[in-house]
Amino acid sequence: MVCPVTSENSSAPALPAALSLADARRLRADRARQVADVLRRQVRHGAFPSGVLPAEADLVREFGATRNAVRDALDLLRGEGLVERCPGVGTVVVGAKYPHPLERLLGLAETLREHGEVGNEVRTTGLITPPREIAARLGLAEGEPVVYIERLRRLNGLPLSLDLTYIPRDLGEPLLTEDLAHNDVFVLLERIAGQPLGRAELTLEAVNADPHSAATLDAPRGAALMMVERLTHLADGRPVDLEFIRFRGDRITMRGTLRRGPCQ
Repeated sequence: MVCPVTSENSSAPALPAALSLADARRLRADRARQVADVLRRQVRHGAFPSGVLPAEADLVREFGATRNAVRDALDLLRGEGLVERCPGVGTVVVGAKYPHPLERLLGLAETLREHGEVGNEVRTTGLITPPREIAARLGLAEGEPVVYIERLRRLNGLPLSLDLTYIPRDLGEPLLTEDLAHNDVFVLLERIAGQPLGRAELTLEAVNADPHSAATLDAPRGAALMMVERLTHLADGRPVDLEFIRFRGDRITMRGTLRRGPCQ
């Protein structure tokens, strides 16, 4: 059921007979991370259909790790909100993470359709004069108005992301007459523009939740969020949608396939 990591009894080099306290703690922490990484992936991929992880003794045997290292690994996953200790039952899965593939340009509802219902709470809309950087990214003259949209996205009723979107006025104003609560902006933009979307440049990084974002996403203040900055272009190359998306990192997993080609 569990994929083992390298065991102390394998062909790995033998450890020194006497370790300093600091070295022993480091080795225990290293092994705990190894175990946690495997268990985390298994939880995400539904390896435990009953929702209950194997008993500690079974994990010790499968991973070839000490009981303390296994307990530390489970503590790491508990700290991430992925599992919880349930007296009389064991360690149970409590937090589902949803896969967000990176190979295709899709709206959130299109991406997560098979995992449940995506709802949009439209918090702010309107015409604004954007900062110079926003205008430049959208290929607009300085001072030219854009449509700004802020949405809280939910999956199966739980807060998932806070999306801040900037769209050129000629496409954004017609967008404001559409049902933004029940439709992805991408689908609406293609209809309004009369052509498909083509490509997007994407940056992914971790940021701390500011008080507003934390309250909106029902996350602890200062919690790590997954920030996606995405500039989307129409098929003709025109930039039409600049988004700053703050995902709850405990509810989403970004996934892609990379292929090695000739070095440029």
